[in-house]
Amino acid sequence: MAETAGGGQAFNILAVVQEGRLAYEALLLMASLRAANPGFRGKVFLAEPQPGKRWHRDPRLQSDPIRAMLESLGATFLPFENKIFGQSYPHGNKIEALAALPDEPFLFLDTDTLVLGDLQGVPFDFARPSASMRREGSWPEPQLYHGGYGEIWKSLYDRFGLDFASSLDFAQPDDYWQRYLYFNAGWFFHQSPRAFGERFLTFARTIRDAPPDALAAQSLDPWLDQVALPLVIHSFGGGRPGPELAGLDGSVTCHYRSLPLLYARESDRVVEVLEEVAGQKDLRRLLRDHEPARLMIYQNRGRKARALFDRDDLPRREQTLRSALKKAGLWLR
Repeated sequence: MAETAGGGQAFNILAVVQEGRLAYEALLLMASLRAANPGFRGKVFLAEPQPGKRWHRDPRLQSDPIRAMLESLGATFLPFENKIFGQSYPHGNKIEALAALPDEPFLFLDTDTLVLGDLQGVPFDFARPSASMRREGSWPEPQLYHGGYGEIWKSLYDRFGLDFASSLDFAQPDDYWQRYLYFNAGWFFHQSPRAFGERFLTFARTIRDAPPDALAAQSLDPWLDQVALPLVIHSFGGGRPGPELAGLDGSVTCHYRSLPLLYARESDRVVEVLEEVAGQKDLRRLLRDHEPARLMIYQNRGRKARALFDRDDLPRREQTLRSALKKAGLWLR
């Protein structure tokens, strides 16, 4: 791809959209991207799974008005076929959709992301892939008599012939979860979606169908994509994001996960961007059909959720936030 006017390499953006919640999230993603990056040089592809034997019903976006709005905001719909995953594991969409992309540098974003700043100003090194570090120690969950973090992760590196030691963060204690390469799959990037996607699919399918013995007591649903992702990134010579990527999950993007969580824990800037784009007349008309948006944004329950927490002293675990929101009757997904 051509270089941008600022000297950075142009790239495409990939997100996955289908009927339901993801469609409404995609409206917010696209509107925030357009507002913050009016001169974005790449293409924005919304990958859309097609009906087939892997789905119980048609997963495609059914709303013509939402489809038209997304296209008016600059999205290109990208149909793809689920050959391995689908209804049984929708998280696999982000893996299988990569095969449908033009083989050019890409950034994957979950639809529950707001763009706050200049994405083209982020100095990506697409030859060295990385992913989001905004995660908790959600996987694995070591069990008595079934091995600890080190044994579990090493078994996966060994399965794929990867060097385990070079993936470790030796600043972290032995058998502590942060010592081991682990990402949130809310964003990741590479120079070749074809190569990255093929390896991601191979690793994920192998882990699902023939897991090492050390994984015997571990759940892979919904964690499979996040188990395979660090192995894929490491295999391409990538790793943890450096300070140059701090704008992702920072001043440039926000992976908010759900609207109640956004109001509970994100910065004033994130709330400002959300309410600015959601306040646009054409978007408001569509978003009001989505209960979380209608209640949290337009009926001000988000402000009630925000008042429950001190952003300077938030609970360390997301589950604590969720529990408090549920107790207050403010949890919506």
